[in-house]
Amino acid sequence: MGELGGFLKIERSGVQYRDATERLADYQEFLVPKPVPELRAQGGRCMDCGVPFCHNGCPLGNLIPDWNDLVYRDRWQDAIRQLHATNNFPEFTGRLCPAPCEASCVLEIREGDAVTIKQIENSIIDTAWENGWVLPEKPHTETGRSAVVVGGGPAGLAAAQQLRRAGHRVVLLERDEAVGGLMRFGVPDFKIEKWVIERRVQQLVDEGVDIRCGVDVGVDVTAEQLQAEYDAVVLTTGSRVPRDLTVPGRELDGIHPAMDYLYVRNRAVAEEDVSPGEITAAGKHVVVIGGGDTGADCVGNSLREGALSVAQLELLPEPPEHRPDDRTPWPLWPQKYSLSYAMEEGKAIGKAEQDYSVVTTHLTGTDGQVAQLHYAQAAPAPPFGPVEGTEGVLQADLVLLAMGFLHPEPKLIDQFGLAKDPRGNIKAGTYETSESGVFAAGDCRRGQSLIVWAINEGRQAARMADRYLTKLAALEPQPVLVGGGDADGGPAGPPLKPTGAL
Repeated sequence: MGELGGFLKIERSGVQYRDATERLADYQEFLVPKPVPELRAQGGRCMDCGVPFCHNGCPLGNLIPDWNDLVYRDRWQDAIRQLHATNNFPEFTGRLCPAPCEASCVLEIREGDAVTIKQIENSIIDTAWENGWVLPEKPHTETGRSAVVVGGGPAGLAAAQQLRRAGHRVVLLERDEAVGGLMRFGVPDFKIEKWVIERRVQQLVDEGVDIRCGVDVGVDVTAEQLQAEYDAVVLTTGSRVPRDLTVPGRELDGIHPAMDYLYVRNRAVAEEDVSPGEITAAGKHVVVIGGGDTGADCVGNSLREGALSVAQLELLPEPPEHRPDDRTPWPLWPQKYSLSYAMEEGKAIGKAEQDYSVVTTHLTGTDGQVAQLHYAQAAPAPPFGPVEGTEGVLQADLVLLAMGFLHPEPKLIDQFGLAKDPRGNIKAGTYETSESGVFAAGDCRRGQSLIVWAINEGRQAARMADRYLTKLAALEPQPVLVGGGDADGGPAGPPLKPTGAL
């Protein structure tokens, strides 16, 4: 596997970004691709592990040692076949996943020395697109059964593609004007440019998936209509209800959930119409509450807009520089400090700071507009209350709440009449909800999580929905089409009726 003893002779070459000050001038992706010889050498570092753990760290179970070796041997077309065997969208995970596979690499026994799996994955799929190896895969037969997928994020896209390839008629409904979910409207272009999403969407269309945007399920069409018109329903609506800040002054203007801001910024970058009262950080002192990826994306956007200053506050203590003792075994995710791309940019121009163990006590303002955020040092353990005598004030013209998400929007769940269960509301191992024929996947099932989990869940929910549809077909046989169907490769079916239609 790889170069014999390569892990001893070849040093790890990590992911490289464009210069921090240079990339602040645009919204182009900041990842710098590595030349092929260097990538092959990095693939050669992969050990011939007797018991590899990297694929255990990956929720998709990617065949990582296999495609590392194929890259080392310059067999790129074979590598993309292996990569696509488990991952529908490696260009999404290669750009956005935090790489738990690398945390599980056996070489991570030497902290920070894991194989650079993520960049190899990204290079495989980029090479495949460049060479025209990514093609639509239409089913050989049509089952005559239908499924509707509600939600066009990575889980929904994966579920729709897998169900279509199984031969079912698939309609994907998305309430926004374009599919992609948070990848499109939450994650900035400088992390993933939107044409990367669009070319995958086109592949799904070419395979026969009927994608309909601007359809708000529960409003434009009812749950009852979907269950009447389709044999199976797959819910991939995400976890969209944000965690709010319950402190005095929350009612002031200028305080927004992070996604409200990021949706505006992504639409603005795409040169789409934005509302007259758009949220902007330009010329403002910005405070971002929340130290995760969403908070970092708020910081990165604010800096590019021309914010006067940006402070990012985190309630939890600052992680240690190295793996703490209780996270020492290398298969576990290392809870250690890492400078985000956004803070690297902010520090480069002296406009951003990040503070840990900070709790917001209240907000004050003038004429109904927020102007100051009052804080204190947080106690080191839950409930992380304020420590007396550590109070302070930050100037804050714009406050963005990036504190995570609570659960799916309840109205749609209630309309389907689904039982709510904090453990996932899914029959063990089936991805099926309390309602027969209704499945759920991604963040709406498991809660806020990683993109790699979303794709995995979409695939698994599709597998279980396909099993359900196969059993249904055995009980209620339908004509099976071979090479038939409508013009886009899928069987002809009735159009979706709007609410109130006869």
